[in-house]
Parts: sequence; structure tokens; C-alpha cells
Amino acid sequence: MSLKEYKPGTAFTGVVGRTHDQSEPAWPEPPRARDGAANVLFIVLDDTGFGHLGCYGSPISTPNMDSLAAGGVLYSNMHTTALCSPTRACILTGRNHHSNNMACITEGSTGFMGYNANIPFEKGFLSEMLLQNGYNTYAVGKWHLTPVDQVSAAGPYDRWPLGRGFERYYGFLGGDTHQYYPELVYDNHIVEQEKTPEEGYHLTEDLVDKAIGFIADTKQVAPNKPFFMYFAPGAMHAPHHVTKEWSDKYAGMFDDGWDAYREKVFARQKELGIVPQDAELSRHDPDVQDWDALPEEERRLYARMMEVFAGFLEHTDFHLGRLFDFLKKIGEFDDTLIMLISDNGSSAEGGPTGSVNESNFFNFVPESVEENLKALDNLGGPEYFNHFAWG
Repeated sequence: MSLKEYKPGTAFTGVVGRTHDQSEPAWPEPPRARDGAANVLFIVLDDTGFGHLGCYGSPISTPNMDSLAAGGVLYSNMHTTALCSPTRACILTGRNHHSNNMACITEGSTGFMGYNANIPFEKGFLSEMLLQNGYNTYAVGKWHLTPVDQVSAAGPYDRWPLGRGFERYYGFLGGDTHQYYPELVYDNHIVEQEKTPEEGYHLTEDLVDKAIGFIADTKQVAPNKPFFMYFAPGAMHAPHHVTKEWSDKYAGMFDDGWDAYREKVFARQKELGIVPQDAELSRHDPDVQDWDALPEEERRLYARMMEVFAGFLEHTDFHLGRLFDFLKKIGEFDDTLIMLISDNGSSAEGGPTGSVNESNFFNFVPESVEENLKALDNLGGPEYFNHFAWG
């Protein structure tokens, strides 16, 4: 016999008699997803240009992301708000960024309409909507949607992920974090990483492990209950952190410079049909140095910075592949709607000569080519917060 249920907030529909055998129980009806409702995995990369992914003509190896394009829809006219927090707020609410009070990143909050970084609670998040429709909801990775005066242990917590419809959260609340020594939050409390970089720690791997764990926890108990996962790794935002095992794969690939890269990727995009055959490559950016006129040591520095970025991207793709493989292993991949986007295109925060310390950029301190060259052999390691040159 099925349980008798009633809508929460309505009158009890059971019977309370004088004795138990004259009574009939009833329970509040929990939210349930409709039969066959799909899981949703929404992946938000950071600071990634569409010319960086293999499926958009890049020489960087991204086979797992490419597989999504091959098995689904590849967008060639997709728009974001070109900044972290505004785009993420738009994705999760479907609302204009000014309507969300997120016209800038949270750190750029001002006391004016549309700019105060306090997303109104009436702008419902996808997580809040799907939670009410019987979904489990998880956020993993970068958040960057809480006003900066509200991210401490003093709260308030209502604009943290668990306050906006997510049942579980693991990641970092700010705009970026160290990939080897991240500032981690688990649900509503700060935690330390479980091992050191010397023991093999990297944030992207950790985030994928937690994502797999969240899904596994639920599916082993309620296999038919769908999930919504918002997965936002710190990649490809600075710091471009990855071990040499990954970056050395790209040794020499970018030695011909940024103009050659643009031309090759653009030509490949025409071959793939992503841009029209009669499209013309935009002019050389006048703020970007002429590659051929640069001293040899600078060219080597900038090429190495790009090799590290490329290794970081392939490393990210590898770990996304682990998440996809897990969904296939448990029979959920074909029942999961997967969307992959970047919050904005490639970042120019590295400036003309690249950066090994983001504090310089935010304090308007010019980077020194000489200092950057000293870091050349250790780019991608934990001692630097590196970002490639804007070319």
C-alpha cells in the first residue's frame, strides 16, 4: 500500500480516531523530480578563450572537452558579461547582471544601484528552483558571488552557496586561489587541504574528487534522484599551476609567438566551420609587442608561460575526464545534461611581460622582466603566482 501524503502547508489528510486501528497516517509530500528527469552538470571554466580549446581550433590537447562538442552542440555565437562574478550571477539566475547588482566583480562593489554585489534574494538561483523540484544540488569550486564583507567566519552565511539553494559545497569563495595551497570552504566552514603539494596535492584533482563523492553519496541511496552540479574549477585563472610533467609536453610549441598562434588557430577555425570562410582576422593589438622584435630571452619567457598555461589546461581536461568517466561507470552519463562555458575570454592581467606575483597587478606595481626571468625554471610550481603575458 502506498503512503498517503498531503501538500506541505495544507490540512492533514489522514484520520485521527479514538484508537490506532481507527486512524490513518499521512505524511507531508516531499519534493520529487518527475520520472526520468535528467541530471545537470554545469561546468564554468575561468579566463579561457574559445581559441584555447581543441574543439575550437587550439593545438592544446583537450580531448574530454572536445568529446562534449562532438556529442552535442558547439556554440559559435555565445556571449558572457566578460567578468567573473557578473557572468556567474547571470548563469545561475538567468537575469541581467545589473538586475543582480553584480555589474562588476564582488571586489568592485560600490554603493550604487546595480553595483553593490548583493544579489537580491528574489532573483532565484537554478539551485533554488531545482531543489524545490526534487533535485540534489551541489556547488564545487569557485563561487565569487558573496560580497567581500560577508566571506569571513562571522558571516552572514545567507549569500554563501548553502544559503542560495545548494545542499553541499566545496571550493573557494573568492575570485582566485592558490592551486597548491587553496583557501578552502567545505559547506559553511573553512577547512585545510588534506595533503601537501609534495604529496601530490592539486586543487583541480581535489575538486573533482569531491564532486564524485557528492554524487556517489546520493546515488548509492537514491539512484533515481537527479542532481544539479555547478562545477567551477579555478582553472584557467591565474595562478597557472601545474607540474612540469604537464607543461613540458608543450616545450617549443609556442616558440613562434602569439601572432603565429592567432593565425594558426584562426585558420583551423575556418577548417572546422566555426567562423565563416570569408572572415578576416582582427588587426594586431597595438598594445601587444611585435614578437619578432623582442629579445630572445623575453620570447623564451613568454613561450614558457604559455607552455605552462597549456599544460594547466590539459591537466584540467584530464580531471574533467575523470568526472565524465565516473558518470559513465555508474550509468548516469547519458542521463546528464552537460554544459561547458567560460566566464570570460582570456585574461590580460599578466600585462605585457607576464606576472609571477598577482599582488603587483592589483597594486599597480610594474612587473620586471628580469625578475620574471629568474622564475623561468619554476613557473607552474607553488612558489609563484604566475600569469602569461597578454599577447
